[in-house]
Amino acid sequence: MKKIRMSFLALTAFALLATSTSCGGGGGSGGDSESTGSSVPEGFVLVPGATFNGTTAITGSSVFIAGRTVTIPNLLVCDHEVTQAEYQSVMGSNPSSFSSSPVSGETQANRPVESVSWYDALVYCNKRSLAEGRTPCYKINGKTNPSEWGTVPTDSDSTWNAATCDFAANGYRLPTEAEWEYLARGGNLTNSGQTTYSGTGDIGNLAWYSTNSDYKTHEVKKKSANALGLYDMSGNVMEWCWDWYGSISTSTSCSGAASGSNRVSRGGSWVTYDVIGCTVSNQCISRPSDRGYYSGFRVVCSRSE
Repeated sequence: MKKIRMSFLALTAFALLATSTSCGGGGGSGGDSESTGSSVPEGFVLVPGATFNGTTAITGSSVFIAGRTVTIPNLLVCDHEVTQAEYQSVMGSNPSSFSSSPVSGETQANRPVESVSWYDALVYCNKRSLAEGRTPCYKINGKTNPSEWGTVPTDSDSTWNAATCDFAANGYRLPTEAEWEYLARGGNLTNSGQTTYSGTGDIGNLAWYSTNSDYKTHEVKKKSANALGLYDMSGNVMEWCWDWYGSISTSTSCSGAASGSNRVSRGGSWVTYDVIGCTVSNQCISRPSDRGYYSGFRVVCSRSE
């Protein structure tokens, strides 16, 4: 297993270290409606939580390890990576490098947004939460309204790096690393049920990567979904997670390392040369200000029931 740091100018960087933990209440079977009583939003999947007691390790994973208990809460999970249309509707602009010339038969607006930083993703999550009447998860300088956060930094920023997340809030947020890997594995944390990629079958049926992508992003949900009905968790664009990159041990808190200089992203991308980069246990790292044309994200919401 190798680990390569992914910088802003790097085409790809991979490390077969993986997962992390999710915060919030765990267990439960979930339901077919939100805690507010409305139906599950279109484009989302309700995923019941679980607790991994850590009596054995998940092969290839650096956070689902023996001796560590990890709790995944009930989650509403977007079944696709945030699209360019979705991002523009919230943010008022589309920063994507692949903003035109989609593959024949694909819709430009439904390509995943990319060239977004970890900071950008936090702004999107809170803005969308406020627009939809949800309680925002993120705070910077004690404030949840991104209009009070100032200009999004283009370099590492200590104030933005000190952002906090209220995992009990029902707003949109990035998944933690462990949540991401749990979702990518189709909700199955047993060694007998582990998967190499997010889904079953040949990687070409599951992921857009260098061999089949023609070196560009593709409309979301064009490849096969995994067991939870989630698309593109292997390939297309890499997905930012909440966690700092750092050492994971049996005593590490549920949201990963307490501090660091890099944030974690997962899943591989259209430019991934080595299929290892698309595996469910692969871990990549970037500065939170980096805006690579391989970097996007998906959102989740915590559920109380």
